Amino acid sequence: MTMQRSSITPAGASPPLGAYSPALAITLGAARLVFVSGLLPLDENGDLVGDDIETQARCVFDSLRRVLEASGGGLEHAVKMQIFLTDISEYGTVSAIRNEYLATARPASTLVEVSALVRPGCRIEIDAVAAILNG
Repeated sequence: MTMQRSSITPAGASPPLGAYSPALAITLGAARLVFVSGLLPLDENGDLVGDDIETQARCVFDSLRRVLEASGGGLEHAVKMQIFLTDISEYGTVSAIRNEYLATARPASTLVEVSALVRPGCRIEIDAVAAILNG
């Protein structure tokens, strides 16, 4: 079985902050695995969106949706998600927003409090893995 790799950069996405792909799709037979790099609450110019957790979380989930749609899937294809927060007390807010975006899909998930994220002012970062059937 051959493996194909392709980088995914959706229109309107914030530019990567380093030498990495926003997402990488690996195609194996009839399935495609999509590995989404950590998404920060940044607009298409790389500027921070909002200073509150609700605005930032919605921005990140919208970005995740765009990346997965650009890969031929959607949020319902997420099978693993990692959420990094700079303040664990904001878990309830983030959990409620996640439930809005992933009402029917419940990926395996990890939530971790971190001391800081790569961009000052960012309160949340999310990475994910999705599984999409081809065809």
